[in-house]
Amino acid sequence: MTQEGQYIWQQPSWPQFRWDHSTLMKPLKLCRFQQGSLLAQLRELGLDVRLQVQAEILIEEALKTSEIEGERLDQNAVRYWVAHRLGLPAGGLQKVKNKHAEGVVEILLDATLGYEKELNADRIFGWHAALFPTGWSGLNKIQVASWRDDRDGPMCIISGPIGREKIHYEALPADRLADEMAQYLRWWGKSTQEVDGLLRAAVSHLWFAAVHPFEDGNGRIARTLTEMALAQDEALTTRYYSLSSQIMADRESYYLVLERTNKGDGDITEWILWFLNCVSRAILHSNELLTNVMQKTRFWQHHTQTELNERQRKVITRLLDSGRDGFEGGMTDRKYASIAHVSRETALEELAGLVAKGVLRMNQGGGRSVSYSLCWENSEPSLKTKTNP
Repeated sequence: MTQEGQYIWQQPSWPQFRWDHSTLMKPLKLCRFQQGSLLAQLRELGLDVRLQVQAEILIEEALKTSEIEGERLDQNAVRYWVAHRLGLPAGGLQKVKNKHAEGVVEILLDATLGYEKELNADRIFGWHAALFPTGWSGLNKIQVASWRDDRDGPMCIISGPIGREKIHYEALPADRLADEMAQYLRWWGKSTQEVDGLLRAAVSHLWFAAVHPFEDGNGRIARTLTEMALAQDEALTTRYYSLSSQIMADRESYYLVLERTNKGDGDITEWILWFLNCVSRAILHSNELLTNVMQKTRFWQHHTQTELNERQRKVITRLLDSGRDGFEGGMTDRKYASIAHVSRETALEELAGLVAKGVLRMNQGGGRSVSYSLCWENSEPSLKTKTNP
């Protein structure tokens, strides 16, 4: 096909995307197998465990979708708002006033819990407003809950120092956005019956990113739309694997494949292949997270009759959230005192109590070098996700 312009939206076929089914058949089949294997295992777990898994996935998705864009959310704030919205114990976390963390959690839940609801411009505007509650992105005042107007020039994705910027992509003009997004939303509504769900999620992500309708926040909303598309594909309000965590792990190739595709002629096979491989990795990573949740659940079941005060529970929860390796250097009286907001004398007393009750073990003998770790006995789940059909 003869290219008419540099970018995908300048092609005569835009937005009619095409791909090579034969290239995608095997990775698509693998994703479907892994998806089915994961969901089958989850159905065997209790509701309380599934809810914990949902919380951990939501926390990871909220943190990573922001981190991809260079924004690091307060992890404690994200954990609090996830627990609050799902009706789970906050694990000793205090309410944190953090509108950015709350906003990211809210839009992800709206997209997945409400996957059957109509997607329209107002709903997407609501997500955008939740992402930028102050109307500012960093030090820049931005347009919120409205399509960009290009008042400062074309929307470009650039990198590099001032004076030596490299333009990676220029989005279509703002005066086309109303029509472009109307076409996108019409496709969204009818494509559930016309396109395989995983392929549809890949197309929706690329299409939205190519249009780049907002002044900022396009990547996060594109990934939120992907979460919604995956929820529609699985017909589940709960997400059990985090795509953003895998995108973050391979962020450089994510941006590179998007750039190549957005400068292409409408053949998006490479992008869909990358996307399916990312979904596959996300499902495998979910197996690790499920194992951690099962370990924590069995740990608390083992200590259901163990008398613990709120400070001790808070510290144990923090150790459990850190996984098997725990805190670097283990738990110490200083760290305990800092987390529990008590004196070192009280910390030493309560740590000794946890050792006596079989909750913690002492790693090293006496002195200032003493540290503690969790006793993980009876918390070994046997949960494995198959990798091949």
